[in-house]
Amino acid sequence: MDAAISAAHEAPPAVVLVSAGASHSVALLAGNVLCTWGRGEDGQLGHGDAEDRLVPTVISGFDAPGITSVICGADHTTAYSEDEHQVYSWGWGDFGRLGHGNSTDVFTPQPVKALQGIKIKQLACGDSHCLAVTMAGEVLSWGRNQNGQLGLGTTEDSLLPQTIQAFVGISVKMIAAGAEHTAAVTEDGEIYGWGWGRYGNLGLGDRNDRFVPEKVSSVEGEKMVLVACGWRHTITVSSSGSLYTYGWSKYGQLGHGDFEDHLVPHKVEALKDSSTSQISGGWRHTMALTSDGKLYGWGWNKFGQVGAGDNADHCSPAQVNFPEEQKVAQVACGWRHTLAFTEKKNVFAWGRGTSGQLGHGEIVDRNTPVMIDALSPDGPGCKKLESSAAIPFAAKIWVSPSERYALVPDEKVAKPGDVSARGNGADASVPENDVKRMRVSS
Repeated sequence: MDAAISAAHEAPPAVVLVSAGASHSVALLAGNVLCTWGRGEDGQLGHGDAEDRLVPTVISGFDAPGITSVICGADHTTAYSEDEHQVYSWGWGDFGRLGHGNSTDVFTPQPVKALQGIKIKQLACGDSHCLAVTMAGEVLSWGRNQNGQLGLGTTEDSLLPQTIQAFVGISVKMIAAGAEHTAAVTEDGEIYGWGWGRYGNLGLGDRNDRFVPEKVSSVEGEKMVLVACGWRHTITVSSSGSLYTYGWSKYGQLGHGDFEDHLVPHKVEALKDSSTSQISGGWRHTMALTSDGKLYGWGWNKFGQVGAGDNADHCSPAQVNFPEEQKVAQVACGWRHTLAFTEKKNVFAWGRGTSGQLGHGEIVDRNTPVMIDALSPDGPGCKKLESSAAIPFAAKIWVSPSERYALVPDEKVAKPGDVSARGNGADASVPENDVKRMRVSS
């Protein structure tokens, strides 16, 4: 690790945004600097190798100008260059989630040629699928589609971006992707859901899958302006700042004070007196940022990802405390960890740390926010940001898609009145480590 972009004792470039995947994290810094850290087995860090990084590391050689968006999928990453009108992607390539027309893993950022020259308003990445909303109003999707999460009317995976015909003539404001479902909010404030719906996470009043977007019934006459997805739950915010959640709630991730699923949007009463300005969904936890800079978390908390200082699940919002009561500017949920940066531009991370995804230089879990020194102007250990030494992709060992498969737990729907296995109790579908898929011999 040779190059450094900031001299000793100088503050690093200010953070612009953060995003988190299953076990990796990214940060876009001022000056078009892109850092990644955490698990790198599938190339999701973009450093040209499959090594983990325990501290934020600058992606060397990625000189695309005007990067305005960086979004993590579970084991892949996407970025958008506004100057070039170009989407880039890298990481695990199974099911075509990178949009390159194949299922090959990519270890450094590569342009998605099918989207070249298209002005993008927003990108969204789920576990194994991605979507883009264009400035022209189109919605495109690609990747895994076994439950119809691409919204194309089929269950066929797509190796290249395809237009969702159901949205032709409808102006989409924002999209969000979960593990196997997708949600959208239109400029008119309507919510749509499609894909895997077993827990009511589509908000359509039942547990059925949908292969094309379907409109959710209006919610108390309110127009929606924000939407986010957890693994199997959905979060949305109205123009008045009211917060609604629906879907799976075995771990309290809906925030309604219980562990009951909801098949339609349901207001989070605990935050009714606050105006929610930003939301993020993790694997089984939820974070909400209010307009006054306060951060709340709830849901599965085995690794401390809620940030409340304990490891107990929370079925109601718990406030997350920061040093000197710093106000929070942005939050991002990974599968089992959470990132946030404050108005002072200090970056914090907490939750699962086994792959270095917290950026603290260690592999321990944290149940309260801990500052990432390398990215924070107030970090006492702030010296310099490391840069990756790019390794040619040809030197990497490639494992063909036929030798890999994703492990997607087939969980049973709880019967009415079943109160067993709530909270942190045993759940056979929850892996104890972060191994998401197995390599098997052919």
